[in-house]
Amino acid sequence: MDSINLKARAKINISLDVLGKRDDGYHDLSMIMQSVNLCDDIFIRKTEEEGITLKTNISWLPTDGRNLIYKAASEMVSRYEIKSGLFISLRKVIPVCAGLAGGSTDCAATLIGIRNLFNINIPMKELMALGKELGADVPFCLIRGTALAEGIGEKLTRIAPFPKCSILIVKPPVNVSTATVFKSYAPEKVTAHPDNEKLIYCIKKGDLKGTCENMCNVLESVTIEEYPVIAEIKKFMNEKGAMGAMMSGSGPTVFGIYRTYYSAISALKAVKEKFGIKECYVTNAFNIFE
Repeated sequence: MDSINLKARAKINISLDVLGKRDDGYHDLSMIMQSVNLCDDIFIRKTEEEGITLKTNISWLPTDGRNLIYKAASEMVSRYEIKSGLFISLRKVIPVCAGLAGGSTDCAATLIGIRNLFNINIPMKELMALGKELGADVPFCLIRGTALAEGIGEKLTRIAPFPKCSILIVKPPVNVSTATVFKSYAPEKVTAHPDNEKLIYCIKKGDLKGTCENMCNVLESVTIEEYPVIAEIKKFMNEKGAMGAMMSGSGPTVFGIYRTYYSAISALKAVKEKFGIKECYVTNAFNIFE
């Protein structure tokens, strides 16, 4: 095999709680994460020329060591003594700086792709440890599906597949720094915390209504204060039939959960008309056990 194509799937947070700050500067988290079928496309090919060449469809994206794809490829080449050169092409669809783990999922797909392309026998545990070094969300993006994530996001427990639904994803035209959001997080401003045990129970039972009613992201207390449009989009999604709407990760992306595809498409059209936002997508949950 000389080349490989991969799908790098976005994630949304069904819940996100900050438990406290760690000595290393990171925060301990407890959150339920879900892969969705909004994907970037990655193509990797062996080359006779040495080195790594990365091309993207977005002119301003870095294609050197600042890019997690390049970092992942460099680590794999170094650690596993890969002699071949690599050409990597990224077709970016997932919004950037959006709270959807776009960079992390590209990184994870690159790790998997190079492992498979060169038939390297790497246990998933070892690959996840490498992924953690590259980014806190990378281990989840390697296993995908539905999971409870703890620690900084690397301690993962698979849970039951997410109930069937359609998901409207809307990324307003603002960019959010995850580091800045966590730095600004003030526990005293949070009025509600997620009940992850209850959420896991609802997901296991296939109770979409109960799941939506219990979604909660404490980082909304920071990001919405800076960007009120997030709250406006949430409110509008609910008015347009969402069973629940919430910000994903540190934002600014908002997702709404709809019972049917047609209701989600109708809401998408309404959001575009009202807010003039281009980055709107209807997708669904990616469940590895189905």
